[in-house]
Amino acid sequence: MAEVLLENVVKNFGKIKALRGIHIEVKDGEFLVLLGPTGAGKTTTLRIVSGLEEPDEGNVYIDGVLMNGVAPRDRNCAFVFQNYILYPHMTVYDNLAFPLRSRMWRVEEGEIRKRIERVSSILKIQHLLKRRPDRLSGGEQQRVALGRAMVRNPRVFLMDEPLSNLDAKLREEMRVELKSLQKNLHATFFFVTHDHVEAMTLGDRVVVLNQGLVMQVGSPEEVYARPHNLFVARFIGAPEINLLEGEMDAGFVRCRSLRVSWKIEDFPFLRGISKIPEKVFLGVRPEDILLGVGSERGEVYLIEDLGVDKVVRLRAGEVLLRVRISQEAPVRVGESVSYDLRREKVIFFDPMTERILT
Repeated sequence: MAEVLLENVVKNFGKIKALRGIHIEVKDGEFLVLLGPTGAGKTTTLRIVSGLEEPDEGNVYIDGVLMNGVAPRDRNCAFVFQNYILYPHMTVYDNLAFPLRSRMWRVEEGEIRKRIERVSSILKIQHLLKRRPDRLSGGEQQRVALGRAMVRNPRVFLMDEPLSNLDAKLREEMRVELKSLQKNLHATFFFVTHDHVEAMTLGDRVVVLNQGLVMQVGSPEEVYARPHNLFVARFIGAPEINLLEGEMDAGFVRCRSLRVSWKIEDFPFLRGISKIPEKVFLGVRPEDILLGVGSERGEVYLIEDLGVDKVVRLRAGEVLLRVRISQEAPVRVGESVSYDLRREKVIFFDPMTERILT
């Protein structure tokens, strides 16, 4: 497999600044996920790695070799698109064989047959080899598209939201299969998605991209528990994080919208920070608000039943807090309940820079 390095890459399309000097490293054998909203520059990044686009500035390396100006066919990267682009007039076997029969590869038919047998066995599509794409389900088409990439033995797999066209249940199954496949192949995967659940479940590391800028790089646990800025905090997590305006005043953190105050020393996050601004944002994940404990009180405004658990909208002071609780928790709409925050989990942000306090 291979390492990939994008070094200060800039890409513009007219007046649109798609990438603004991004620096991303994909390690050998790593499953790296590029996560961001529509228009963040995710697909452009993959196209630059594959050679379908050239950077206006910066460099692209694969295994330490500069790829600027190198044709896509000479990079040996397999691109799996959102739309699988299977040839409708060919059988699955011929779709898998197509890249190997091209003038560029010219692989012998015996070797083609061996590769297809191996790949179809891994993907469990042996029984589909004589079918045409219009007789395949969405999940089967997705496997064939993966197989067409795998038969080439590429250095890097580039995947542009390949699961987005599948229904929820099949998407979940394919996430498990993709992760298992990557581990078995010891392959380098560069995977693009706008779905934070996909990013958290698949990625060894996650790169959060927004408006052509890298917002944060880290493990799924790191980007969730310690988001570097408000964008990452809001974008990752469902239900969304609670953000509350706070003020530092005489050794207390005061939250006027909740009409409460706490001692600064009760928040482990603030220890060791030399300069704390007078105004802050407090980020509290829904699972880090505890019901039935503490001295503060709120009213249950709405309950969303998610099956495994519930999300409560708690009217506290002037705001509605999102609170995740277990399915068995006995709460009712209109009920007055006590609540408290898990102080060790509260994250503080500077409202001027929107960055985490460190």
